[in-house]
Amino acid sequence: MRLESLQLLHFRNYPHLKLDTRAPVNVFIGENGQGKTNVLEAIDILALTKSHRTHRLAECIQWGEQSALIEGRVQRKTGSSELSVTLTSSGKRAAVAGVERPRISDYVGMLNVVLFTPEDLQLIKGSPQVRRRFLDMEIGQISPVYLRDLQQYVRTLSQRNQLLKSANANPTERITDTLDIWDDQLARHGSRVILRRAKFVRTLERHAREIHSRVSGDREVLSLSYAKVSPEQTPEQVFQMYLHELRARRSLDLARGMTSVGPHRDDLVILLNDREAAAFASQGQQRTAALSLKLAEIELIREEVGEYPVLLLDDVLSELDPVRQVHLVSAMGAQVQTFLTTTHLEGLGSLAGALQVFVVEAGQIRAKTP
Repeated sequence: MRLESLQLLHFRNYPHLKLDTRAPVNVFIGENGQGKTNVLEAIDILALTKSHRTHRLAECIQWGEQSALIEGRVQRKTGSSELSVTLTSSGKRAAVAGVERPRISDYVGMLNVVLFTPEDLQLIKGSPQVRRRFLDMEIGQISPVYLRDLQQYVRTLSQRNQLLKSANANPTERITDTLDIWDDQLARHGSRVILRRAKFVRTLERHAREIHSRVSGDREVLSLSYAKVSPEQTPEQVFQMYLHELRARRSLDLARGMTSVGPHRDDLVILLNDREAAAFASQGQQRTAALSLKLAEIELIREEVGEYPVLLLDDVLSELDPVRQVHLVSAMGAQVQTFLTTTHLEGLGSLAGALQVFVVEAGQIRAKTP
């Protein structure tokens, strides 16, 4: 999989930008604050219609403009596709070959990306919400059905929470029958989300454990678990389990006015030698675990879709010691097209023949000749 070209219009600090990005490794070099990360953010949005930097995509529109446009040509084994995402103050539109895809789940997956930023260290020591978002973003790329199930779950959860708040404000109102209906729907959608996450985590663990063993010199064993659910369980078994938990916590939910159990509260548990990495691992061990998870994503997507994703590295090399840099650099090149931002080219010497270097300065980008 290759992103062969990228064009931006009124995006962040780029009034207009057009790049040939066919090289195996595209390096954006420059001082901080010049617009390097904006390029990677644009590719991220082109792939996922979401930004890793903001929940309000309207912030990406250049000041004084009404809209922004991101376009790219993607080459896959099955052929090439022209993708575009238009951002406005009222929302976003995604299109393939100029034809709008009204459902985002019918668009996401046309370009698969793995993004690694210094903030991804929060995968290990951050809140459960960070790890849930990680699962949702990665599974959504390879499973449109998952995205639809997740969207239905979120809508149903909102309706159930509104009912709980209403009952909390008016204790005399009888809502048992209505809650039974919402519980059934929430458990139906939620059980599919839970089971798909569990299966994803099982596969991710297989790849991450092998990679982590290499990076750590066989000193540590990385393992993952999610929601105490086995991927071998049937959808009906998971449905009944979740429905039972909802009904068992109904009194608590009514008292709090919110749903206290489900995929929106679950966590991905990351262990090193059977101890929780967030609590017991050193910073170096946490970085190794985060790196292993990101490299495992690459292998998992290749396994699922039949080709490697595009790798986006936002100023990550400077955060890693030489040993971890070597493992990350070895993932780039011929098989995995890479886009990375950096302030220097140290550590990339082994990729000299595959590099296309772009110099970034104040929203202007020029290709650096060898």
